[in-house]
Amino acid sequence: MEVDKRITTIQNEVKRTLQNAECGHDYSHAVRVCKNAEQIAKTEGGELAIIQAAALLHDVSDEKFSNGNTIIGLKLTENILKKAKFKAAEIKKIIEIIQNISYKGGFNSNGIPSIECAIVQDADRLDAIGAIGVARAFHYGGFKNRELYNPEIEPQDFANADEYRKSNGPTLNHFYEKLLKLKYLMNTPTAKEMAEPRHQFLLQFIDEFLKEWGK
Repeated sequence: MEVDKRITTIQNEVKRTLQNAECGHDYSHAVRVCKNAEQIAKTEGGELAIIQAAALLHDVSDEKFSNGNTIIGLKLTENILKKAKFKAAEIKKIIEIIQNISYKGGFNSNGIPSIECAIVQDADRLDAIGAIGVARAFHYGGFKNRELYNPEIEPQDFANADEYRKSNGPTLNHFYEKLLKLKYLMNTPTAKEMAEPRHQFLLQFIDEFLKEWGK
């Protein structure tokens, strides 16, 4: 299969842009999400170049990297797509995907505008569960200097996305607050099937963690 030179350009730009990103949202994460998306697309369809571009670029505009200003990141994303020679209509579709895949504490009510968006959202959520998901969760918790676990602090039911974003609870709570919910939020049949063993790994990990903690 001929390699789309536009995707190669995007890979190079994303690698450069995310070179100093924390490891849970770095270039390696973008590549894993892209591979997940490609696997899902084999059975679910969609425009492959759109899916690959959105998967690779989805964190470039994340507010975590621009002090809460998503406009800066979206402009950078648009410029990368233009450099890669994507057409205006394609850029609009890719930006739309990126703006609609975020979890936001389960309060993302924008809906799924296309099969490509459904696939990229599923692909991103798959990377948040399983062994990689465990590693990313504890890496980010350490990055934020959060407790591993505190039996006196219960997982929260958040009232809105802002409350979810500002939470500083122990890392293990994040499993209950988000990660264990993701299996049930997959859009496509393929992703649901891919999520099952990863979900089971989370359950096994939690069980072992609590046993070793002495809970």
